[in-house]
Amino acid sequence: MNASLKTPSVTEEAQKQTMKHTCEHHAECMKVIQAILDDEATEAEKDHFRENMDKCIPCIEAYRLEKCIKDSLSSKVQKKPCPQNILNTIISKING
Repeated sequence: MNASLKTPSVTEEAQKQTMKHTCEHHAECMKVIQAILDDEATEAEKDHFRENMDKCIPCIEAYRLEKCIKDSLSSKVQKKPCPQNILNTIISKING
């Protein structure tokens, strides 16, 4: 057997040690993930998330799951314009 296939490299081992397996800011991270996926995040939020995502397994997994869900829904939903009469009714009720 080839021992190199079973033994992780030094960089892989160092990377595993620096990865967080729990996220102490999960609620805040989820808000940022949603903002990023909705294209509403600020550049500072995006930069901060990019830096932390490389170190936090729960955030990586949450981002991938949320992105997968959003992509799946986007491919299934047909985007159609709202009929003008419905739009007029809604506007009149709001201004009502």
